[in-house]
Parts: sequence; C-alpha cells; structure tokens
Amino acid sequence: VICTAHRKVTEPFSDETKREDLDKDLELSGFLGVEDPIRPEVGPAVERCHEAGLELILITGDHPDTATAVAAKTGILNPGVKDAVITGSELKKMNEIELVKRLERGACVFARTNPEQKMKIVSALQSAHRVVAMTGDGVNDAPALKTADVGIAMGKDGTDVARESAKVFLLDDNFASIVAGIEEGRTIFNNIKKFTNYVLVSNGPEIIPYLVYILFPVPLALTVIQILSIDLGTDIVPSMALGQEPPEPDTMKQKPRDRSEGLLNFKLIAHSYFFLGLLEAGWSMFLFFYVLVSHGWQYGQQLPSNSVAYKSATGIALSTITLMQIGNLLGRRYRKSTGLNWGILRNKLMLSGIIIQVVFSWAVVYFQPLQTVLGTAPVSTEVYLLAWLGVPLIFGADLFRKQFLKNL
Repeated sequence: VICTAHRKVTEPFSDETKREDLDKDLELSGFLGVEDPIRPEVGPAVERCHEAGLELILITGDHPDTATAVAAKTGILNPGVKDAVITGSELKKMNEIELVKRLERGACVFARTNPEQKMKIVSALQSAHRVVAMTGDGVNDAPALKTADVGIAMGKDGTDVARESAKVFLLDDNFASIVAGIEEGRTIFNNIKKFTNYVLVSNGPEIIPYLVYILFPVPLALTVIQILSIDLGTDIVPSMALGQEPPEPDTMKQKPRDRSEGLLNFKLIAHSYFFLGLLEAGWSMFLFFYVLVSHGWQYGQQLPSNSVAYKSATGIALSTITLMQIGNLLGRRYRKSTGLNWGILRNKLMLSGIIIQVVFSWAVVYFQPLQTVLGTAPVSTEVYLLAWLGVPLIFGADLFRKQFLKNL
C-alpha cells in the first residue's frame, strides 16, 4: 500500500534544493494498492500436489503477513495448523533438530528469510529423509537450488545464476508446469514397469517347457526359433505401445514411492512369473499335449521333430502364447481397472500390436511359408478356437486379482 500526497510549489527549485524543504505541508491525496496477483492455475496445482502426497513449503523474504496471505489463498497453509509460520529471526535461533521438529508439526511458511536460511531449511528437510525440490529465480536462491535434490529455476525471468545452480528450469515460469512434470515423470516410470511386466510374462511359458522337457520324458513344446519369434517379433510393438500410454486417472493420487524402489521388485517378478506366466504356460502346455494325444502320442514316447503331430503341437503352443499376450497387454494398461476403454483406439501402436499378434497366431498354424520357417503344422479349427480362450482366461484372472486387491 502506497500513500500519496501533494502540495503546490510557488517558487522554482533547483537540484540543490533539499528534499526536506519539499516534503512538508503535504496534503493527503489517497492510497494506492499494488498487488502481484496469484496465477489462477496455482490453486488447482497445489491441490493436485496435496492429492499426490507432496508437501509444499513457502519460503520468502516478504513480510509474514504477506506470506501468510499468499499461502492461505493458494492452499499451502492449513488454517488448522498452529505455529505454521516461522520468521527469519525465529529461524536464526533454531538448530537443525528444532527446525525438523517444527517442520514435522506442520510449519510450511517461512518469511523474512535470507539465502543462508533457505539453504538451512533444505538441509533440515534432507536430514529428515525428504526428497526436496526447490524453486527460485534470484541470485539469493542459488545456494538452496544447488543444495536441493532437484533445483528448479525460472527460465523466463530468472537470473543466470539461478539457472546455472538448478537442475531444471521452467520455460514458462509456471508453478503448474512443475505439477505437470511430476505427473509425466510418474507416468514414464509406471509405463516402464508396465512394459517390463508385460515382457516378463511371456518368459514363463518359454522357460517351463524346457524344465518339463528336462524332468520328464516328453517332447519339447517350444523350439528356440519359436521363442525368438515371440521375444524379437510379436512382443516388440505391444511393449512399445505400453510406453506411449497416457497417465492413468489416479496417477496424481498415488503417494510418492520410496526412493529406493526400483523398476524390478519381488511383487512385479512374482506377478509376471508365478501368476500370469504360469497361466500362459499352463494353457499352452495343455493344448500342446492335447494335440499330441489326439494324434496318438503316449507318455514317454519319443517323437521326431519333423513329425506332423509334433509340428502341430508346437504350433498351437506358440499360437496360444501369442494370443494370451493380447489379454496380458490389455491388463497391463491400468494397475487397478480393466484397461478396456476408448484409449485403446487412440494408441495406434497398441492396435497395430494386437493385429500383429492375431495375424501371427493364425499364420503360425495355417500359413505355409511361416510353417516352414518355424517348423509348425496346421491344427483343427476347434483347437485353434480353444487357443483363443486363453485371452479371456488371462485377462479375467488378472482382473479378478485387481478387484481382490482393491477390496482389501
């Protein structure tokens, strides 16, 4: 707020005229209110941060009343939290342990702070095992930007020193862009996990036939070239499609993951190998032996690799795995829901991948040139339709698992 006043000057004055001689007998003109308004997108962005489990702290050199008003208007300050505002003079008297305790009690606004104190706040948060992202635009923000796990400088109006001290800078100087970046980062991480999960599932039905072949007197259900046709053929396009999936609706409602959590963990491996992988292996091996038995094969009997019975059996095993990967692909789109929505049509790679898998599953057993390359032979239409039952089998089983875990 700026107070303005005036008076009429009757005598001319020069540069040597003292200011004290002019600033007297003034008449009040009024008050001017100047405000740097909060951008309309900041409030919703702050709300999304809270939903995502992120804690926001306002650090400023402004007056405590100004900082409190801004924090309250944006939603950073919770009115129910006592002692949420700390001034620079208070902060100067605190050691790191005391500061951590205040932060744990909900302190989220720091006013009248200097560059050293900003860095002190960042260090205190890190000592409490928090991952700290610090934003700033001025020279006085540089030490804190450098100390934080992720320094975010303003790329448009920020100083060169701030940009050089940061790891990331915003081209539009918009806080909402940080939230969009968090969502994008979470989506990339989740999509890589989906891709990994999807690819590992087919390893189960590829490994188990070899284990069965070693342990029991039965033919090998898949040959090396057939395994390569899955890993280097039909699985490539669908896995790339999973990498292009948009954010899930609840991406910003998930709590931050532990910083030690990797892409591969026991939960993902168990789901891939011991659940979906076993389902694919079980159904494909069942049809493999079904075709063998229908051709008169008996347990323990050796079959030449060029026999029609063996070629037909391996062909249906390969075709079944390829089809079941369609159900696996649809199930990987979402962690908790079905994955069946119009988004499939917008993902061109996913549509292409599904078409490739369908065509390949048919060509394996009915297209002569591919039969020659892969060492397969035709099967009856009824058997091929049984292979298609693997799609709802694996998709339905995984959907049941999702619903079960959701209700826990």
